[in-house]
Amino acid sequence: MASAPANSLPIFYNDLIPLSTVDHADYRTQPVDAAPFLVTQHAVPLTIDEFVSAQRFVPIIFSAGQDSVPLALMGLNEGVNVFVDDEGKLRGPAYIPAYVRRYPWMLAKLRPDSDELSLCFDPTSKAIGTEGDGPVLFENGQPTDVTKGILKFCEDFEQAAARTGQFMKDLAEMDLLMDGEVAIQTPNNEQPFVYRGFRMVNEEKLRDLRGDQLRKINQNGLLPLIHAHLFSLQLMREIFEGQVSQGKGPIAVPAAPVPADA
Repeated sequence: MASAPANSLPIFYNDLIPLSTVDHADYRTQPVDAAPFLVTQHAVPLTIDEFVSAQRFVPIIFSAGQDSVPLALMGLNEGVNVFVDDEGKLRGPAYIPAYVRRYPWMLAKLRPDSDELSLCFDPTSKAIGTEGDGPVLFENGQPTDVTKGILKFCEDFEQAAARTGQFMKDLAEMDLLMDGEVAIQTPNNEQPFVYRGFRMVNEEKLRDLRGDQLRKINQNGLLPLIHAHLFSLQLMREIFEGQVSQGKGPIAVPAAPVPADA
């Protein structure tokens, strides 16, 4: 059975193998009510298709470095996620990124010399296996509607990821991204807690756009996405206060909100 090298796996995935009608003929999906892999994950990849829904619940930021990607910020300090408890169960209303909902599935290349993508899964996940009474993945050697639905979700995710890549390319070409910084003052500390290590849209440069560039972001739908990102940044303080209320607030100089390898 083909398996992806551990060092090439995206976050959350411990292993990756292709779904097979032979090897997994008796596999089923299993209901899960928790995502323990989310407990210490404070930033999760986000597609632009999710910006409007996500901006009501989480700050939308961009990772540091040259090849920035959008991230849903679920905690300001590394290792803290205010939306789930210690078991990975939701604490209340939240937006769960498609990247999380896709797990343990994803489309992946089985051979580096081919562009063909195959439906794969993480065999270490409890969401799939031979036990339990969940829906089967195959009947008479053919994918069930459940499997077809999983494949469709993964295909839609890949298409959204491609649109997100183009969005990031457009932002870079217009030089609209800048290094971000958020300072949060609390009554019990003389100095504010300052968070860096992420990128955000430069509002001054956005306001100065003229002519062809302004028409471009109006016509291709970039402007609402940029505004969703900017509006969402107001939630930074709510995330901070959520950390404090859960006893996970910073007690010294806080960590950057985005890890270097995100």
